[in-house]
Amino acid sequence: MIRLFVSDALRADAEIIPDADQARYLTQVMRLGVGDGVAVFNGQDGEWQASLSQVTKRGCVLRLEACLRPQTPGPDLDLVLALIKRAPLETIIEKATELGARRICLVTTRRTNAGHANLARLQAIATEAAEQCGRLDIPQVLAPEGLDALMARWDDRRLMFCDEAGDAKPVLEALLGQPSGPWAVLIGPEGGFDPQERKALRALPQTVPVSLGARILRADTAAICALCLWQSVLGDGRHTEMS
Repeated sequence: MIRLFVSDALRADAEIIPDADQARYLTQVMRLGVGDGVAVFNGQDGEWQASLSQVTKRGCVLRLEACLRPQTPGPDLDLVLALIKRAPLETIIEKATELGARRICLVTTRRTNAGHANLARLQAIATEAAEQCGRLDIPQVLAPEGLDALMARWDDRRLMFCDEAGDAKPVLEALLGQPSGPWAVLIGPEGGFDPQERKALRALPQTVPVSLGARILRADTAAICALCLWQSVLGDGRHTEMS
């Protein structure tokens, strides 16, 4: 079923007017007509069954019918990501959404070689990915800030520091026995972290340095790998025994 993220409150028999792009997608791309079904969610009220009640030249109207799934929280997991080039950055935003990141915090480091991010486009990519993957919320993409400033106000959130230097424990070994949350995963720029940055990160009591293996990974590969491994050990990707 087609899923749409909307900003409206969701309740039985309420009517929602999709924005122009959504209406065009529903009626012209997907060619839905009156009575056809759509699922909608807003990040707060769960997922709802809706149907097209009106289709006009200017747009359409959706009427809510029943709650399909109540709102449930995902893992309290942030991705802290050094700015990189546009194409791999957009890939990471999409995949981090699919893999359950709650927030995506962009940072600049001493070796960052990209200085700009189109936040509106990145947020739109996150929204589309959430619609496609069945999430009930949308991760927030935060504006870039300096890594030093972020670390200066770091709270009690544990930090999985993906350190390419090679002297950290393998990631699965490092995560076993750790509490489940809240956490953040830190991925550096293509040039790696400056030695002073590595020293400052390791000095944080919340930091858990990890190694992602023997090979040097590109930032997009490292982010996907790290999020998958964290989810498999501490997140909602853990296997549970069937009774």
